[in-house]
Order: sequence, then structure tokens, then C-alpha cells
Amino acid sequence: MITREQIPAVLEHPVYDTDGSKVGDAKNVFYDDATGQPEWVTVKTGMFGNSESFVPMRDAHIVEDHLEVSVSKDRIKDAPNVDVDGGGHLSEDEEHRLYEHYGIAWDEAWQQANDPGQAGWASTGRESARPTADAGMGGTMRAGPPGDDAMTRSEEEMHVGTERQTTGRARLRKYVVTEEQQQTIPVRHEEVRVVREPITEANIDDSLSGSEISEEEHEVTLHAERPVVETRVEPVERVRLVTDEVVEEETVTGTVRKERIETDYDGDEAGRPG
Repeated sequence: MITREQIPAVLEHPVYDTDGSKVGDAKNVFYDDATGQPEWVTVKTGMFGNSESFVPMRDAHIVEDHLEVSVSKDRIKDAPNVDVDGGGHLSEDEEHRLYEHYGIAWDEAWQQANDPGQAGWASTGRESARPTADAGMGGTMRAGPPGDDAMTRSEEEMHVGTERQTTGRARLRKYVVTEEQQQTIPVRHEEVRVVREPITEANIDDSLSGSEISEEEHEVTLHAERPVVETRVEPVERVRLVTDEVVEEETVTGTVRKERIETDYDGDEAGRPG
């Protein structure tokens, strides 16, 4: 059994189950009111360590820098949700539910509490009266150093960070489209025109060089220009993808737990704290 002196080596240290799998980190230790021995340890579980489960400390032992308990990880994660923030004690009903979940007979637990020499979980077969609410089994105490007459009040602080995740993908894809273009260009062509010249001294000899009366034919070849379309591939620009980091303000809301301490006094009015 874990002793009070070993508690500092338990708190905020890893807790492993009976198969050697890590369950979480030990958060608080609860003592039995009757024996003063460590009875339960709460383990922070969940993806972000935001849940606490009660784990029995019987048959638990410290190995190097961690605590090994005698129950499985699945059984721990399925343990009943117990809220003890208000007073730091387990009620009789809450302990009943925890014992039932872990398969511990209530009579066995009472026998073990009143006879610490009994080892293990097995029932001795002896009958014993079940405890009442005033018998001391109704609650446990939060861990504190032996002899310390002060109580520590703790609060949870919310620490918000960021994690990088994929939100989408951007791609560059090149494909070919065909579009029509229009351009206006000048084109030339030849047209025939009849030119008549009078007979002059300059051309009289050419005029009389042939037959007086004859048939004759002259032919002229006509030319025209037509548009010719030719395409050439020319680079026009280069395109690439870049990412720009944009910082935005985002408000994050979370819940934190805080411990409150109040005084409950039994006695003469003269001794009541102010």
C-alpha cells in the first residue's frame, strides 16, 4: 500500500494500468477518514487532460517515476463521474458507486479499512456491519503534507495555444482554350484597265510596223494578295503560387475550476472565527 510519505512521488506523475498502458497523470490523492491511508487517486485523462477519473490505490505501487494501479485503462475511463470540488470529500453514495464500478464489495472495503493488515481484494468471508454516514467511511480528505494545519486552495488556469492544421489545397492547372481573333490588314490585287493613246510622232513607227489589217490578241496576267494566317508560340508571363500568412484575432472560451474555502464551526460563540 502506498504510504503518506510516498504521496509527493505520486502527484503530477504518470499513472499506468495493470497492462502497463499509460492512463494519465495523478492529480489528487484522497485519504480514508477512518485509517488515514490513501484510498483513491484522481487521474487526468482525455485528449487534453481535461477529465479526472477516480482510481483505487489498493494494490498500487510506485515504479521508478510512475504509479502502477491494479485496474485496466478502460475500466478507469468508464468510472462514474464524481464531483468533489465543493468539499473535497466523497459521499457514501459516491463511494458506493465507485466500489460497485471497480467490482469491490462494500463489506470488503469496510473490512479493509478497519483491518489494514488484510492484504489484497479477496473477501475474508466474515460478516461485519455496514458503516453509517457518521462512521468515517462517508468521505476522504485531499492530500496534504503530514502535520500541515493549513489547506491549499488551487485554481485552474486556461492556457490557449495554436495548432497548425490543413484547411485546403490550391493548385495551378494549365489548359488550352481556342478563341477567335480579328485583325484588319491591307491586301492588294491587280485590275485591268484599257489605255488608248493617240498616234504621235513618238509612236508612229510602232504603229506601222505590223500588218495593215489583221487579227491579234494580247493577254495580261492579273495578281492579287490574300491573307495568310500563321501562329507562333510566344511566352507572355510566368505564374506561380505563394502563401501569405494572415493573422486574425479569435476569442476562445473555456471553463476553469477554482477551489473555494469556507469555515464550518462547531463550538461556543466565543471561539468562532471572525
